Amino acid sequence: MKKFLASIALFGLLSFGAANAVFAQDEAQASDSEVTTEEVAAPAEVADPVEEVVAEDIPVADESGFHQALKTKFIEGGAEFMAAIAIVLILGLAFCLERIIYLNLADVNNEKFLDEIDAKLQANDINGALELARDTRGPVASVTFQAISRIDQGIEAVERSITAYGGVQAGLLEKNMSWITLFIATAPSLGFLGTVIGMVTAFDKIEQVGDISPTVVAGGMKVALITTIFGLIVAMILQIFYNYILSKYEGVLNKMEDSSITLVDTIVAHQEKFARK
Repeated sequence: MKKFLASIALFGLLSFGAANAVFAQDEAQASDSEVTTEEVAAPAEVADPVEEVVAEDIPVADESGFHQALKTKFIEGGAEFMAAIAIVLILGLAFCLERIIYLNLADVNNEKFLDEIDAKLQANDINGALELARDTRGPVASVTFQAISRIDQGIEAVERSITAYGGVQAGLLEKNMSWITLFIATAPSLGFLGTVIGMVTAFDKIEQVGDISPTVVAGGMKVALITTIFGLIVAMILQIFYNYILSKYEGVLNKMEDSSITLVDTIVAHQEKFARK
């Protein structure tokens, strides 16, 4: 009986130990799985900054892609018409730059110049007045030089010289502006010409294939639209510069007319001292 009870107690102890071992093994496996999960999750957390860096690099790629797309569209518009439109833009901007520089140099302080001329005439210094007018840039100085050089011929001769040389200087101020207007009209005309030729190309493809499908018509329509867009853009750019040049020209012309009236009054005030006897 005692041996039976002892064997039952021994069996129970062995069973309890085996259960503890199994439980401990399960906990070890659970802990290992948690560690493995954390180790697997960690690279995912590390990968997030990489994705952010890649996401930050996307706008740069888009920016370069925009320039590449612009170049591609320029080429797709057709080498002949797109090159002609580009030449029109370059020549138009060159003429605009030349007129802007010329008009800015012609826009001087006319009031100060006429005051100095008045002081020279009051001092009976005709040669000094002529030298001052010759060394001063601008249309007012040129007209003043011609007027003072005829001061001894009477006020009528002075007025005729101011009118004649004033017209010459106005023509110089307006020089090359007609070319700018020509380029403004030429740019969209080239675009529309490309449009017509693109449509003709599309109809030729339709006639050859014998089917009106988007793939057949797309090529000619693309050329038509691209040339029109670029032509209109060039015309708008040149039109903006032309309007600025025109406003500058009108301002210089108004100042020249006002200065001419002041010059006549100044010469009339001193004309008796220099009139021919």
